[in-house]
Amino acid sequence: MKKTKELSNFFYSQYFADGLRITIGCIVPILVSAAFGKFLLGTYISLGALLVGLSDTPGAPSHRRTGMIACLIVCILTQFITFLANGNIWIMSIVIGSLCFIYSMFAVFNARAATVGSMGVLIMLIYVDDVMSFQEELMLLFYFTLGAVWYMLISFSITQARPYRLAQQELSETVRHVGDFIRLRANFYDSKMSIDDNYSKLIDKQIEVHEHQENVRDLLFQSKRSIKDTTKIGRYLTLTFNDIVDLFEQAMTTHYDYELIRKEYAHTGILKDFKHLLFKIANELDHLAYQLNANRAPKPLYDFKPDIEAILKSIDEIEKKESLNTIPLKKILISIRNITVFIHNIYNYAVIRPNNIKKQEIEEASKFIQTEHIDPRKFKDNLSFDSSIFRHALRMAIVMASTYLVLNLPFFNIGTMGSYWVLLTIMVILKPGFGLTKERNFQRLLGTIIGGVIGAIILMTVHSEIARFIILIFFFLIAYSLFRVNYIMAVMFMTPYVLIMLSFSGMNTFEVAKERIFDTFLGGMIAFLSSYIIFPNWESFQIKNSVRQLLIANYKYVAQAVRILSGEEITVTSYKLARKELYIASANMGSTFQRMLSEPKWRQKSTKEVNRLVILNHILSSYGATLLTQLTEATETNYTKEHLTLLKKILTNVSKSIEAIPLKDSESFTPVTDFPEITPETLDPEESKLITEQLQFLNKISSDLYKSTLDVMEKESSINPQQIEMVNG
Repeated sequence: MKKTKELSNFFYSQYFADGLRITIGCIVPILVSAAFGKFLLGTYISLGALLVGLSDTPGAPSHRRTGMIACLIVCILTQFITFLANGNIWIMSIVIGSLCFIYSMFAVFNARAATVGSMGVLIMLIYVDDVMSFQEELMLLFYFTLGAVWYMLISFSITQARPYRLAQQELSETVRHVGDFIRLRANFYDSKMSIDDNYSKLIDKQIEVHEHQENVRDLLFQSKRSIKDTTKIGRYLTLTFNDIVDLFEQAMTTHYDYELIRKEYAHTGILKDFKHLLFKIANELDHLAYQLNANRAPKPLYDFKPDIEAILKSIDEIEKKESLNTIPLKKILISIRNITVFIHNIYNYAVIRPNNIKKQEIEEASKFIQTEHIDPRKFKDNLSFDSSIFRHALRMAIVMASTYLVLNLPFFNIGTMGSYWVLLTIMVILKPGFGLTKERNFQRLLGTIIGGVIGAIILMTVHSEIARFIILIFFFLIAYSLFRVNYIMAVMFMTPYVLIMLSFSGMNTFEVAKERIFDTFLGGMIAFLSSYIIFPNWESFQIKNSVRQLLIANYKYVAQAVRILSGEEITVTSYKLARKELYIASANMGSTFQRMLSEPKWRQKSTKEVNRLVILNHILSSYGATLLTQLTEATETNYTKEHLTLLKKILTNVSKSIEAIPLKDSESFTPVTDFPEITPETLDPEESKLITEQLQFLNKISSDLYKSTLDVMEKESSINPQQIEMVNG
């Protein structure tokens, strides 16, 4: 995608739309109040818009509405408690510890509840050092509520006016990431690229694809209106998403033994043709994503038919001249052609009446949605040191309360902003896992230093208040547009915006800048050390559970081959549900491994083994998808005894891997025992041979996977037997 198109794509994106919505919600009250000479009043109102706006994360309209109302209630209640406790550092310390613990525990419900909890902590920190009269406190509560209601009116109005815009933007992001996934897949056909390194990048990208797919599901399928809607746009987005998910799986089925493929065919030059074609497909998906984002009628960029025909001709020539078995090449080409068919269908949906197209998985969309109700029992069940969220909440409570108490002792000079910056830095940086805390610490410190320098330069060179205010609006907009995309850049823009804002109140902004940088450094150090010392949450404690869940999901996915061999007709819905569970487990495993890599070296005793296990699992699921596609497309209904024997071995190897990871309160697992009787072979010999080769490769991978699982268990058990016993219960 060209730089100009990337830039315009950002301005069409949901991230910029979120930033613009929050900016309008916050800046308009300031402008109106400033016009009446009440600038400070405008900042109080904009605070309500800001916090409720930050809680307005993407999701179904009903979920967003509930989240914003919950945020308003939590923030009002928190302000009231904070106002009552202010003035006595001992009572305030207890309040900070209690509220930080309770609000951090909100994460047990879902991500939206966790965000609401964070806003509750934030509003407490904003007023933590202020002592006011009862009348002033009531007025602040009124102004906050006014700003929150103002923002909600903006958000609800946009949702009503453009009900599908958020889903359209999220779908565009999904398509773009699928294009990146295919681009990485194309690198396997380049002999110069490292296969293992490319697998690592591919797994990381798969995590991103899954996250965006889940967001689109939430936006489109939480409402029956989206599924049954008679409007063209609603049905078009639903069908497009369905085909993009299928396209993504088809991209995974273009998986083969790449070392063998390179060895057999690299000298022919055909692999370069595959890579070039996959790159064109990725570019087409980028083009489609841009058009979706820009709300334009999608029109194709390429015609893939000539490329496919040219590659097929080249394969035939290789077969004649080299006397090589070209069936694998033809199968790869068929998979790629199927991808282009999905793209063609998506473009067709834009010109035909999509309401007449019926798909079983769309009609049964509710089965694909993870509905998470607020269940108080979850809170109670997580009040245990076995819960990483409980340990994080306890750590947050202890660190925040003790830091506030120490900084407010008489012999401490805590500066013009009180303990606010230090506590805010701890709140933002301190995460459940050490790896996330370390990463966010670096990002916040670097962004604050660079932003502080930028802010100081602006204040020294720009003397016009109007010019400063325009710059403030620009920085505010960009900061909150980048908040979910690039945290360093967001902080870089946020710091000068805060300094410019404070300059209007008559504060010495250079002193504030130095104070903010120092406080950020101090808060970062406290957060970093506490994640090391106070109830640390190492990923090695979680790794076994993630591995077991991934193995079970992979087993269930591949086990569908048994049902196919039995002659049972697998419904599209049941197949896609198994596939979805596998994607979720793969994403969770990949995320856990990424966090594990950022932990101290002395904790990373099984990194190499876990990395190999993750790659083998990815190969198993990708090749499993290839096998299932091959079986469902086979022209006959009966298969050979060799096929069944190999499948039994594959499932046995995976089953042994699962049983090698016994965990207390883990998901129950029952292996398949009902295998079909196989009648004499009736498959086409070439078709049968290819299925046999695929099963043989899967058998090798599943055997390696079992060995890799044992290696991980051996390494993890050697870290600290007492810790392992504690985790296992």
